[in-house]
Amino acid sequence: MSDWNLDTERTPMLTPSEVLEHIYCPRFTWFMNVQQIPQHEESRFKVLKGREVHRRRATENRDYLRRKIGAVKREIEVYLASPSLHLRGIVDEVLWLKDGTMAPLDYKYTEARDQVFKTHETQVTLYGMLIEAVYKKPVQRGYVAYVRDGSQLQEVAITEAAKQEMRCLVEQIFAIIRTGRLPARASSRLRCEDCCYKNICV
Repeated sequence: MSDWNLDTERTPMLTPSEVLEHIYCPRFTWFMNVQQIPQHEESRFKVLKGREVHRRRATENRDYLRRKIGAVKREIEVYLASPSLHLRGIVDEVLWLKDGTMAPLDYKYTEARDQVFKTHETQVTLYGMLIEAVYKKPVQRGYVAYVRDGSQLQEVAITEAAKQEMRCLVEQIFAIIRTGRLPARASSRLRCEDCCYKNICV
């Protein structure tokens, strides 16, 4: 087994979903990773699974999207892990672009807005960081394809400032796990209403 594989197995890593949950409320991190209390979201899982089925159907034969981006090569459903970033995840598509850079392409079964959803922007940035770390190629942008009503493609700039923000978030999450300290709850109490931990959150 290579040293890289050993590092990947031994190093604790987060998924983009775990980072997004932390952004939504830092106490997700505490309940999940410190108290080891799993989320009970069976009904929500069914909804998400249904959307996943629709997404897979909707993303078939989307070569024209890649041509629009200027992709010359692609890999689909790629598992990436970076011990140095403490991140791992599955990217819908990894793209090689004409200008020599690479980019993630993420499909969402959601209606598009004028701007990319902040959560989607965060997710694409994390995927871009993984691609850059694993393939050793520059990643300057990523893409989100909203496929609920046709296909609308939106670009996300992956800047050094955005990547540094993600590194800080990862550090915050591991600080909670390492110290076991209960963090402050979400800034908006409205988020508590849809939280699976609301009945046990002090």
